[in-house]
Amino acid sequence: MTQPTYDAYHDEHPDASFTDWLRELSEPSWTGMVAHRFVEELGAGTIDDEVFARYLVQDYAFVENLLGLIGHAVGDAPSIEQKRQINEFLSWLLEEDDDGYFERTFDKLGVPERDRTEPEKHPVTEGFEDIFARGAREGGYEETLAVLFPTGWAYLEWATSIADSDPGTFYLREWIEIHTHDILVAFVDWQHRELNRLGPELSERRQRQVGRHFRRTMDLEKAFFDIAYEP
Repeated sequence: MTQPTYDAYHDEHPDASFTDWLRELSEPSWTGMVAHRFVEELGAGTIDDEVFARYLVQDYAFVENLLGLIGHAVGDAPSIEQKRQINEFLSWLLEEDDDGYFERTFDKLGVPERDRTEPEKHPVTEGFEDIFARGAREGGYEETLAVLFPTGWAYLEWATSIADSDPGTFYLREWIEIHTHDILVAFVDWQHRELNRLGPELSERRQRQVGRHFRRTMDLEKAFFDIAYEP
């Protein structure tokens, strides 16, 4: 299916922003991810421990690549202020596990040591490695943001929807709290403004590339929840 251009979308929806266009391009994966069974069960505290453990093992493997992409974004950012914004988020991520969330949760769920240090990566996790590499090498700063942005925006979206829930266990409750943290909220809001400012000024070719990166990332985000239910 031909991807609609931003200009055509904006002509039909004059009040819509560039990031509105990106989210529309990513359907049905966007809705499938933020309203996933995984999210519902996480908020209700009914998610099976084996499901959450499988998910968390893959997420732990994913984080290293995410940190690499953010580090690239710092170097790729055109101005000192943009570098500062991204670096502040990177610093928070690096400090976030100081209390050993992953280790405490792995211990509680009985995750073997090998799965913590040398996990067998699912093809979806490897797909993230590929799209992160593409975001870093294909295009420029805006293409990098197009891959980085949905990973935070979608997580903030689903976590906010269940923020008032009490799933009962520390590892489920803290996972929601991490993804509604003020630092993440501020960083997602800043990326909204960046892409809404810069996206409309890109050439149509680069807008399409940004759209493809965003859509592919969201396809993977939805699949990442799906694979947690694969035994």
